[in-house]
Amino acid sequence: MNRRRRILGAALTAALCAVAFVWAAPFMWMFVASIRPEGFGGLRMASIWPDFTPTLDNFALAWESADFLLYYFNTVLLVGGILIVQMVTIMLAGYAFARLDFPFKDAIFYAFLMQLMLVPPILIVPNLSTLVTIGLNDNLIGVMAPYFASAFGVFLMRQSFKSLPKDYEDAAIIDGCAWYQLIWHVLLPLSRPALVAFGIVSVVFHWNEFLWPLMVISSPEKQVLTVGLASFTLGAEGASEWGLIAAGTVLVALPLLVTFVAFQRQFVNSFVSSGIK
Repeated sequence: MNRRRRILGAALTAALCAVAFVWAAPFMWMFVASIRPEGFGGLRMASIWPDFTPTLDNFALAWESADFLLYYFNTVLLVGGILIVQMVTIMLAGYAFARLDFPFKDAIFYAFLMQLMLVPPILIVPNLSTLVTIGLNDNLIGVMAPYFASAFGVFLMRQSFKSLPKDYEDAAIIDGCAWYQLIWHVLLPLSRPALVAFGIVSVVFHWNEFLWPLMVISSPEKQVLTVGLASFTLGAEGASEWGLIAAGTVLVALPLLVTFVAFQRQFVNSFVSSGIK
């Protein structure tokens, strides 16, 4: 029995390592290709093993070929603006659905959750039409606006608030706390894991989003990283400069990867504490 258990454990470990390698292979190729010298092609270019002297020339050329600094600024502005407004809206809506009593509360909440069933691309045409009507097309505010309310965030905060004992709130009310002081000083500190988990999901999603910014933004000076990388890649593909393309991709993905590596323990603890699977 022990031998069979060891064999099954070894087989499971080998299978997990194989799956991890398949998942990580594109990232490995991206990093290796980004530091390859010019002149590599054919099968050698497809290899993920660094059989050469590394160079940073591809990164220097990619940085000079596209205005990545502007793209970073626009992306941080976009992601940060969405996150700040979302934190306010999900906090207030989550508190209302968790603690307040009003007519048809459950029906409104479930209707609100129906947003989770909608695939974002199917809303592009009506959202874009609305932005054109109100004059927010070709504007970063227009890219942000549809995401100011988040059904997932409201659900997460509602569940987090409902899981907290009401004794804390009763004690705060007895001490004279207003409702906004109750949220800020009592509920939010206790719901920090849920807020951090939602913040991670929001930042990663909007940092990587491509289609919606592409549809809204037409001015080059307002492009975000994903759209700017696509424009940069189109020019590099014509000359088959795969090392240059890989370097540009690394520049886009690197901030998220570095942040995750630096704070992975906090990230995992936040998801575990908030109950997100």
